[in-house]
Amino acid sequence: MDELLTPVRTTYLRRKTDDEPLLVQVRSSATRKTTASIKDSPTSRIESADDALSVLKSQPDYDSLSAALRFLTSKQDSSTFNIHVPSPKSAAIAHVLVTEIATNYWTLLREASLTEEAAAPAGQNLDADRLIQSLQSVTGVNAMVGHVKALLLESKTGKQDLRRSDVQLHLGIFLHLLAALLEGGNAIRQIWRSSTSYLVDAASKRVQTNSLISLVTSGKILSLAAETSRVIGADEVPHSARWLIDGVDYSRWIAQNLVEWAKVYPGDDLELQFCFHLFQRSLSLGYAETIVTFTIDKLLLSQELPRELFSKVCLRQPQIIKKVMNILLGYLSRRFLNDLELGQAAPNANVSAVAGVISDVVQNDPTRMEQLVSWCCSTSGAGLGDSVGIRRAVMAVLAKDKETITSVLEKSLNQFGDQLYIKHTAIMQQQAHAELLLLAAGYVARLSPIKLTMLLRSGTYLRTISNRIASTHARARFLGMCVGEALSTLQDSNTKKLDFHMEETDSEEAQWLKGLTRATDSVGPARLILSSISQSQSQPVNSERPRVTTSKSKSNSQPQPRPRIKGKGRVPVSQPAPRPIVEEVDSSDEDEDDDLQPILDKGSDPEDSDDDATLVRRNKPKPPVYIRDLITFLRDSESYDKQELGVKTAPTLIRRKANYGTEVSSHAEELARLLVGLQDKFDIDNFENLRIQSMISLVIAQSKSMAPWFARTFFEGDYSLSQRTSVLVTLGLSARELAGIQTPGCQSVPSFASKRLPDKMERFYFEPTQQARTLHSPQISQLKGLPPNALDTITQSLTSSFLGPLAAEAADATSGPDALKVQTFTARYKSKSRAKPRVRAIPNTTAAVLSTYFFSPLTAHFQFALRSSKPVVLNPAVLALYLQTLGIIVNAAGPSTLSLPQITSELWDLLLRVRVHVMGDVGATKGWLVAISVLLEVNEDNMRRLCEEQSREVVESREWVSAVFERTRGEDGGDENDVKMLAAGVLIKLGEVIEKYQALLMGDLIGFN
Repeated sequence: MDELLTPVRTTYLRRKTDDEPLLVQVRSSATRKTTASIKDSPTSRIESADDALSVLKSQPDYDSLSAALRFLTSKQDSSTFNIHVPSPKSAAIAHVLVTEIATNYWTLLREASLTEEAAAPAGQNLDADRLIQSLQSVTGVNAMVGHVKALLLESKTGKQDLRRSDVQLHLGIFLHLLAALLEGGNAIRQIWRSSTSYLVDAASKRVQTNSLISLVTSGKILSLAAETSRVIGADEVPHSARWLIDGVDYSRWIAQNLVEWAKVYPGDDLELQFCFHLFQRSLSLGYAETIVTFTIDKLLLSQELPRELFSKVCLRQPQIIKKVMNILLGYLSRRFLNDLELGQAAPNANVSAVAGVISDVVQNDPTRMEQLVSWCCSTSGAGLGDSVGIRRAVMAVLAKDKETITSVLEKSLNQFGDQLYIKHTAIMQQQAHAELLLLAAGYVARLSPIKLTMLLRSGTYLRTISNRIASTHARARFLGMCVGEALSTLQDSNTKKLDFHMEETDSEEAQWLKGLTRATDSVGPARLILSSISQSQSQPVNSERPRVTTSKSKSNSQPQPRPRIKGKGRVPVSQPAPRPIVEEVDSSDEDEDDDLQPILDKGSDPEDSDDDATLVRRNKPKPPVYIRDLITFLRDSESYDKQELGVKTAPTLIRRKANYGTEVSSHAEELARLLVGLQDKFDIDNFENLRIQSMISLVIAQSKSMAPWFARTFFEGDYSLSQRTSVLVTLGLSARELAGIQTPGCQSVPSFASKRLPDKMERFYFEPTQQARTLHSPQISQLKGLPPNALDTITQSLTSSFLGPLAAEAADATSGPDALKVQTFTARYKSKSRAKPRVRAIPNTTAAVLSTYFFSPLTAHFQFALRSSKPVVLNPAVLALYLQTLGIIVNAAGPSTLSLPQITSELWDLLLRVRVHVMGDVGATKGWLVAISVLLEVNEDNMRRLCEEQSREVVESREWVSAVFERTRGEDGGDENDVKMLAAGVLIKLGEVIEKYQALLMGDLIGFN
C-alpha cells in the first residue's frame, strides 16, 4: 500500500516549544509594523490617518485603541488630518469607530471613565470622552444613525431564530452612546463648529449646515430612538437616554441648545442665521409650543439678556411670525394674566408689564403690527379661552398708533355685525371679540373722537346693532345690546344715549362689559414679570435632570419597595387583620381591677410575616395631608409607595380642601397637568378610576377655571389618545355631578317594552310624503353590555330614555288595537320608568355654569382645531367620544337652562359640520346620533321654537339621518344595530316635528333640495 503513495515534496518544520500558541493570527506587514510601533511607544508612533485606520480595523487592544483616540482628538493644524473635516478618510474612520470600536469598547470605556474620573488630573480627557469627541461631527452622527438604522432593519427581517442574538444589546449600547454624544446645551453648536471650522468655501459650510439641521429637526433621531426603545423594551432603555425617545424632552433639548448658543450673542451672521433656521425647522416636529415657550422664558423674559435677541432668533422671517406671536400671546396670558381679578377697568401693573414685553417684540415692525391686528380681528383669534387681560395688553400696544387702533375698531365692528358670523361663530369667540371691540372703541374715543363720531353715524354701526337685535340667539342679542349702549355712551349725552331698558343690560356682567371702554392701560416696563420668573422653570432634559438625581439619592437613602411591574408577578398587599381585644379577667378579685384598662393587641405588620427580614420596611411614607405634599407624591415616579398613596388619597384630599383657603385654587393647574399625564408605572389597583376621580374632584372644586382648562388641554395638549379620552370622561362625569345626576355604574339598563316582541329584526322605513309614519315590526334589541368607558354607560342610559317611549309605541302599533289590550306597552313602560323631571329640575346657576364653562369651551376650541392640518379630534374614536360628551353635558344642563337656544344652535351647527367626518365609521356615527337625540329630547317642549329658528337644520338632519338609516345593516346586531336603532328613533322624532309644524317649515321646504 505504501508504494502507491509517492511524495511530491518534503518540508521540514521547526520544532514548536510548549509555550508557543497553536494558532497564530497572520496580519499584513503594515499592520504588524504599526502594532509593533505602538507597543514600543503607544503615544507617538501613529503619525497619519492611515495608521489610525489600520489600528482600528485590526481589533486593537486597549492600549492601541487609546493611542489611536489620542491621535484623532489631538490638536492639529489645518495641514494635518482632522477627523471632523468631511472626507472619505474621516468617513471610514467614523464608520469603524461606530461599527467595531463602540460595539466592543463602549461599555468598558464608560466603566473605566467612572473609576478614573476622580483620579484624573483636571483638564485631562478620558478615553470615553475622546471617543465621543471623535464622533462629534456631522459625519460621526450620520455614521451612528446609519448603523442604528441597519440594526433596526436587521431586527425586523428574517426569521426569529435566524436573527443575531446580540442586536438588542448593541441597540442599547448605541442608544446610550448617542445620548452621550448629543447631551448638553452646547452639543449642536459643538457639532456645527467642529464640522465647519476647517472648511474654506461657503458652499461646503452650507452643505454641512443643512445636513446637521436635517438630522436634528427632521425627526430622524427621535423616531430611531423611539423604535429602538420598542425593540429593546422600555425598561431596558438607559436612564440617561430616555429624553431621546420623548418628543417634549427632545424638543426642549433643541430649544436649550438654541438658547445657549444665542446667549453668547454670536457676532457672525452665519451663526445667527443657523440658529434661526434650526428654530424654524424644529417647529415642524410637532412640539412648537414647547420650543417657543422655552425660548420665551430664557431669552425674552430674562433679565440678563436684551429682549431684541428673541426677535433676531425667532422672528427673522415673516413665515413663522404668525405662529410664534400666537404662542407668545397665549403663553403670556396663561402665565401672568389669567389668574388676575380684572373686575374693573382700572390700570393694572401686570397688564402694563405684559404690554411692555409685547411692545419690545413688535418693535414697530409693520409685519408684526399687522399680525397683531390680524390676531384681534380673525375669527379664531383674540385669545380664545383666555382672560380679558391679554386683550387689554394688546390694545395698549396698538393704541400707540392712532391709525392702527382705528383700523382695529372698524374691522371688529364689521365682523361683529356680520350675519354669518353671528349665526355660526361660537359664542365664546363672540364674547372675546365683543370685549376687544369695546376696548378699541374706548381708545379711539380718547385719541380720535371725530373718527368715532363718523363711525357711529355710518351704516355699518346701524347694521351691526340691527343684526344683533334681530338674532335668535339670546346671548348674541345680549352682546349686541351691551356694545350698542357702551358705544352710545361714549358719543351721546345722557338724554340721547341708547338704552334698551332691559334687565339683562343692567346686570353685573353687562356693567363690566360696558366698563371696558374706560380701560386705559399703558405700555410699562417689564421688570415686574421678569422678576417673578422662578429658577425651576424649563429644567434641562439630559441626564442631570433633577428627577434623576432625586431618584438616585432616594435609592441610596431608603430601601426600595418590592417590585410591582406590569407583566411580572405582583406582590399582593393584604389588608391588616382586625385588631383583637385581649382582656385578662381575674375572677378572684374583680372589684379591685375595675379601673384597669384592657390590653389591646396592636396586631402585626403584614410585612413582618416575610421570611427575609431585609424585606421588612419600617419607614413607609405617610399619606399626604396638604395639596403641595400630594403634588410631591405624584411627581415621584420612582417610588411605588408614594405613587400609590398619592393616587388613592387624591380624590378625597382635593374634595376636602376644595373650600379650605387657596390650597386647591393656587395649585389647580399644576395638579391637573400631573393627573392628566400620570402613568401607571407600577400597575396600581384601580389606577385609572382613581386618576379620573381625582380630576373630577378638581373640576368640581374649581369649575369656572378647571373646566375650560381641561377643554383647552384636550385640543392643545401634547397627550396620547387615552389621556385625551380621560379628559373627556372627566368633563362628562363632572357635568353630571354638578347637575346632581347620579352616574349609572353597574346598575342594569332599563329594559325596553319591545323586549317582549319577536326576536326577528325587520326593516324600519319612513316616508316623508305621508302624513303619518309607518313602522313594521319595530324590534329594538336591548343595548349591549356595559362597555369599559364610563361615558358609554351614560350613553346607554340616555339612549334607552330616548328610544324607550318610541319602542313602546311601536309595540302597541304592531300588537293590535288598544281596546283589546288589558294594558298597553306604553302604559307598562311609563309605569316602570321614573317620573319625568320638572322643567326647573336643576338651578339655573348650575345650568349656566355647564353652558359657559363646559359646553362653550369644547365647541369653541373645536372650531379652532378644525383649521389645523391634522386635528386629533377627527380621529373616529375620539370624535365619537367628543360628541357623546357634548350630548352628556347638554343633558346635564337640561331644559331649564336659559341658554338652551344658544346651546341648541351651536351643537346642531357643529353636528352638521362634522357629518362628513363621521361617514364610514360606526362608532363616530353612533356618537353623532346620540348627540342629536339628546338635543331633541331636551327641546321636547320647545319644538315650535326649534322649527322657527332651526328649520333648515331640522330638514337637513332628517335627510342625512335617512341616508344613514338606508345604508346601515342592523340584522347582525352589535354597533350597527345600535346605529340603525338610533337612526330610526331620530327619524321618527324629526318626522313627528315636521308633520306637526310643516306650516312653519313650508318656506324652507320649498327651497330645500
